[in-house]
Amino acid sequence: MKLVTFVPPSGKPRAGALVDESGTIVDLASAYNEIYGESAPDLEQVLAIIEGGDDSLDRAYETLKKHPSDHVYRCTDVKLLAPIPRPPQMRDCLCFELHLVQAFNAARQLKANNSPDPTAALAEMERTGVLRVPSTFYDQPIYYKCNRFAVIGTDEDVLWPSYSRVLDFELEFGCFIKKAAKDVPAAAARDYIFGYTIFNDFTARDAQTEEMGGQLGPAKGKDFDTANAMGPCLVTADEMKDPYNLTMIARVNGEEWGRGKSDSMHWSFEDLIAWISRSETIYPGEFLGSGTVGNGCGLEQMRFLQADDIVELEVEGIGVLRNTMRKHF
Repeated sequence: MKLVTFVPPSGKPRAGALVDESGTIVDLASAYNEIYGESAPDLEQVLAIIEGGDDSLDRAYETLKKHPSDHVYRCTDVKLLAPIPRPPQMRDCLCFELHLVQAFNAARQLKANNSPDPTAALAEMERTGVLRVPSTFYDQPIYYKCNRFAVIGTDEDVLWPSYSRVLDFELEFGCFIKKAAKDVPAAAARDYIFGYTIFNDFTARDAQTEEMGGQLGPAKGKDFDTANAMGPCLVTADEMKDPYNLTMIARVNGEEWGRGKSDSMHWSFEDLIAWISRSETIYPGEFLGSGTVGNGCGLEQMRFLQADDIVELEVEGIGVLRNTMRKHF
């Protein structure tokens, strides 16, 4: 099932299901009420469906089989939000080695360009090992916690942060946790995945480059309003048979800027769940990002975004996440 959160022409955000490629949405809770004559609070929001477990998802499937025609909307007639507009928790991980190698090479060049003598600065960074892939990446999953209050959906504008001159996109996807988990072995972790969506981790590269020397992870390089775009839908795990064989494409203004495959993940989502859940409970609806696929950002090509650029991320089996860059200062 492809679950969405949508806002009808008059009303509050609702949980819906995409039922065809042309963009038809069924309002799950309203349809259930008409069919069975009773309310279904667990179908009103996508997070509630996840928290309701298999029973709620089964109820959603049964509703789709019988849905009446007057609880159907066109995508063009509603506003799509992120599948879960405010996830309980978000972690973005580093899973693609190629991206790290290429990004660190470019980041050194970017940092050097801001110095009085770029050639000398680059040589010094290369000599001392500044901004290179850390050995920790190969030893264990690495992640940071995102700003869950800065989530937007497809076709929403990204507001350019006032302190940045170098803004970038990141081509990612990720999974939502299905049920509470703690100390889960990797071999059993697939059962803790509810579904998948596309993730664009917009990044102020100039701010990120400067702050990473503090060794506490990204801060203002990642944390600004509208920085975390997700969508257009959440594809449930039962419909995503192989998340590790997906083509991923990034386009800017219709031009392809990068392409990769999910089969190049060094760490799987199962690995992430096993690592993160060590002596720590993770909860239904939490989100784990894959990190950027190789060739999946402008930094790797030293190409960056401009005001009014339209960024489209496409992941096979999920759809297209589209956002426009807006300068408001």
